[in-house]
Amino acid sequence: MPRKHKTLPRLFIDQPLATGDQLKLEKAPSNYLVNVLRLNEGDEVILFNGQDGAFRATLVNGSKKAAQLEVAEQTSAQTPPSQIDYIFAPIKTARLDFMVQKATEMGVNALRPVQTQHTQMSRINYDRMRANAVEAAEQCEILNVPTVHEAQTLEKLIANWAETDPERKLIFADEETDVTDAAKALKPLGQSKVAVLIGPEGGFSEAERELLRAQSFCVPISLGPRILRADTAAIVALTLVQSNIGDLR
Repeated sequence: MPRKHKTLPRLFIDQPLATGDQLKLEKAPSNYLVNVLRLNEGDEVILFNGQDGAFRATLVNGSKKAAQLEVAEQTSAQTPPSQIDYIFAPIKTARLDFMVQKATEMGVNALRPVQTQHTQMSRINYDRMRANAVEAAEQCEILNVPTVHEAQTLEKLIANWAETDPERKLIFADEETDVTDAAKALKPLGQSKVAVLIGPEGGFSEAERELLRAQSFCVPISLGPRILRADTAAIVALTLVQSNIGDLR
């Protein structure tokens, strides 16, 4: 995507956007614009909300607690949502931050944590996950911020799949699969909706692997001959998917 207005800071706001709007910001984004970015009245910023595209706006009131912006023209139309969801077993905080940021940069539509038998992290800071996704979108000029879902068990995810998302294929990284050519396994999926599943640091249990293999909607792939950490595996798997059936083709 060509960069537009790359010298201007970008700010995600959870408000509707349209040319001519006068927006009053809450304390946190006001503080960010005035104290962190040190914008003055008359300075410009790019706004986006994940729904209406991107707009150029001017700071008209530099209050640190309730800054006001005047919305000018639209600079980018809203991009369509990705067909790729990312499902993962939560990992330690710093590496989870990294993984969420990279998954956002790779263009996923949703972040869906699951609890597996070997998952080490049971508590998830959803606000932090959301903030990391927003930050990555702001820095990389992404207009779609992934939806953050609450965690569920892998068994419940599988049991409800046909009811909640019957058209979506589930691609899972299986270190014991006989399917060594990931590209060959992925290409038949074409333009299908997909989800990429990365297991915990200790891998899936044998029972979980058998459960996944038994599902007609599941597609096992290998990520190569090396043992990868979960955050690295996420990047490799999403790259394989995007380069074979996604927008990196």
